[in-house]
Amino acid sequence: METRRDDAAPPAGAPLVGVIANPVSARDIRRVIANATSLQIADRANIVLRILACLRHFGIGRVVMMPDTGGVRSHVKRGLHQSANRGDGRFPAVEWLDMAVTATADDSIEAARRMAAMGVAVIVVLGGDGTHRAVASACGRVPIAGVSTGTNNAFPDTREATVTGLAVGLAAAGLVPAEVAFRPNKRLEVTVAGRTETALVDVAVVAERYVGARALWRTEGFRELFVTFGDPRTIGMSAIAGLSAPVDREAPFGRHLRFADPAHAERVLHAPIAPGLILPVGIDAIARLDPDRPVRVMAEAGSLAFDGEREIAFTAADAPTVTLRTDAFRTVDVEACMAHAAAEGLFFDRMRAPAANTSA
Repeated sequence: METRRDDAAPPAGAPLVGVIANPVSARDIRRVIANATSLQIADRANIVLRILACLRHFGIGRVVMMPDTGGVRSHVKRGLHQSANRGDGRFPAVEWLDMAVTATADDSIEAARRMAAMGVAVIVVLGGDGTHRAVASACGRVPIAGVSTGTNNAFPDTREATVTGLAVGLAAAGLVPAEVAFRPNKRLEVTVAGRTETALVDVAVVAERYVGARALWRTEGFRELFVTFGDPRTIGMSAIAGLSAPVDREAPFGRHLRFADPAHAERVLHAPIAPGLILPVGIDAIARLDPDRPVRVMAEAGSLAFDGEREIAFTAADAPTVTLRTDAFRTVDVEACMAHAAAEGLFFDRMRAPAANTSA
């Protein structure tokens, strides 16, 4: 079987995969408050290289990446250059989008928009909830595959990147049927003062009318919470729902929680708001959040946080509403892809004849 070098041109019509690696995820104040670790640039680049190797294993010959000024690109280029010098053909051909870099979430949004226009089969995302939210807002119906490299990683599942890369390779190469490889996801739409924003996991309403450091970690200001899902195994705002009224990612509904002062609340929940940071939260009420039914925010003023980060201050005149949408975007179902591959024997070398049965 011929091995193609990583810098060789792939055949016309070959699947194209996009990679968006946020070099500055997991740098917010919660990393200081909770004594959490930060993933270094070299580690992020090594994750990318592992994913690229997995894509190449399943015949993906071309990958397009988001450029950055944080150092990920230079580290990845070094790994590609070393592979080319060895002639091992371990990686696909990699190119970077020709776009301005701002070192903000706008980079991920612009990259996702361009990749979707290029017709990529899948976009692999390295980041936390905020990065995935940015990509999902611009990728349209292109499926995304998440790799956790943020502070609070409620949306992207935590697993070895090699497994994610293999699943993406299987899906992009068409070795797993689309109805198995991709799954629909819920999203929250927030309308406030004539604008609409989205969140993948949660929308929190807090009392403070300022954005400040953006990240949420002071529970005394919590007023309301809307979630697409609540998993007791996660951290962050959605963990409050996960530990009080869990709801699956696949469930056709979400949750709406109202908070109270922990000093006077009848129910006080201790939730992991950030890595290693467990704080008390007073629970006033929990309701089911049904799809396509706008719910008015009860607080008269405050600010809105999307997937753990404060972004918009509001007053009663702004009348914010939150609506749950189902089948809003698609992701690669890693578990389903790997299970299908195992059942179909896709990891066996099909170039060899089966061994003779000598047990008789």
